[in-house]
Amino acid sequence: MTNKNDKHVTTTGAYVFCIANQKGGVGKTTTAINLAAALAALKKDVLLIDLDPQGNATMGSGVDKNNLQANLYEVLLGEVSIQDARVASETGKYDVLPSNRELSGAEIDLVQMEGREARLKRAIDDIRHEYDFILIDCPPTLSLLTLNGLASASGVIIPMQCEYFALEGLSDLVNTIKRVYANINPDLQLIGLLRVMFDARVTLQQQVSAQVETHFGDRVFKTIIPRNVRLAEAPSHGMPGVVYDKSSRGAKAYLEFGNELIRRMKREGLKQAARART
Repeated sequence: MTNKNDKHVTTTGAYVFCIANQKGGVGKTTTAINLAAALAALKKDVLLIDLDPQGNATMGSGVDKNNLQANLYEVLLGEVSIQDARVASETGKYDVLPSNRELSGAEIDLVQMEGREARLKRAIDDIRHEYDFILIDCPPTLSLLTLNGLASASGVIIPMQCEYFALEGLSDLVNTIKRVYANINPDLQLIGLLRVMFDARVTLQQQVSAQVETHFGDRVFKTIIPRNVRLAEAPSHGMPGVVYDKSSRGAKAYLEFGNELIRRMKREGLKQAARART
């Protein structure tokens, strides 16, 4: 486990991004784990928050979800701080705020609490200057847990498969982001769409990819994550695919995605600074 006193302090605070898609099985957790590892490999300090009671991001980071001293559930209830609950992913070289099935009870417990959709945000505010990026792996449903993630974030990254039904789910998620922006979090924006599990040999996937580019323009990341068996194998070994097989096509794609995200944030930061001066 990393020495928490060794954390550096940033001058601006971390970028806080939700990795979200209301459709299951689209590579959401795979993206969260491998983006965290890619950013860590690029010398960024990263915290991955596992907001899904299944705890897959926890296990995929090499952390045993069944043997935790503290977890996200206790953080949301205000019983412990993130500083006390986070653990190090020894394989991924980033920190994890872990979860397990206990988190399912948060849905019931939070309903009666004041400011229930902002519990995670308040916890993150205490540690956001210790990281460059904070990534939140959201459940594949619009729940109170997902709302906590969206209320905490400045942006959303949407992993999507280029399939017909994915477009309908994508429309629902974009509408959800707009509603959260209007009613809960005025800082929330769509950072970008990441095409995952892509097979260029399938004509339909090429067509859907082109439709997404036409509709969302520069909100679509240029990096495309190919369908790759090494990425699928990695979680069973408790490590990100970026670490499990660095030479695989999937690992190289996620490293490029990490680079692209960093470049985009630098560019967006320059745009925001220019707007602030005018």
